[in-house]
Amino acid sequence: MLYSNDYITFNYEEAGEGQPILILHGNGPDHRMMMGCLEPLFTSGQQYRRIYVDLPGMGRTPAADWIRSSDDMLRAVEMMIEALLPGERFLLVGQSYGGYLARGLLRNYADLIDGVFLLCPCVIAEMRDRELPQHQAAVYDKELLEELSEAERDEFTSIAVVQTRTAWERFNREIVSALQLADDGFMERIKAAGKYPFSFDADRMEPFLKPSLILTGRQDSMTGYKDAWRLLDLYPHASFAVLDRAGHNLHMEQEELLGAMVKEWLSRAGNGMLT
Repeated sequence: MLYSNDYITFNYEEAGEGQPILILHGNGPDHRMMMGCLEPLFTSGQQYRRIYVDLPGMGRTPAADWIRSSDDMLRAVEMMIEALLPGERFLLVGQSYGGYLARGLLRNYADLIDGVFLLCPCVIAEMRDRELPQHQAAVYDKELLEELSEAERDEFTSIAVVQTRTAWERFNREIVSALQLADDGFMERIKAAGKYPFSFDADRMEPFLKPSLILTGRQDSMTGYKDAWRLLDLYPHASFAVLDRAGHNLHMEQEELLGAMVKEWLSRAGNGMLT
């Protein structure tokens, strides 16, 4: 669905009815990645309204000239909230850069947010300042890798820790197809201008006292896991896990563990337990 007003146009998709969950993807992909991650956990009888948005410059949401920093991107997400959830309480999910934006949203929306799930969150905006493990594959399918084109293989193996056919098929369906829609120059201009970090310190806000979940991958060479550990003091009611055999595609590589932990988080933060 497409929403548009005088300030912003954005694409989003909804599933289900009930308690709202706003879901933010990372830098590059679009809402389909998060739908692939979360939708298998829900059935028609569960009372959750899942709202998957495309961030500006990604998916089918166009870039906007006035968005020139992560502060502006955060304001764009706030406009999405004002359009779709005016004055409503909601749960919040953010993956990677979406996790960075989710943390920023707590500055103005903490009173309306009933719980937060951060998946492989970007904690430190500048990659050069992150503490990251070396990239390594835990599982790989040599036959599959030989079938892929050089470009496909490079894209997949640069991030995947579990390099199997099943993982590739999901990666190709949920991420590669979305990356082809992204306005790469839009986000690169923000980074080149030094505007990727917020102008404010998200670590200096008041602790978020609602139920939270922070999931990281032991082999995540993009956002890592060590920087996320220090978030625990800011989220006193957070469950925190570092999952082995998982990188930045944790939701594909440790699907069962992710599902169990998301269900537990929803039992604390949501309207009822998922079964």
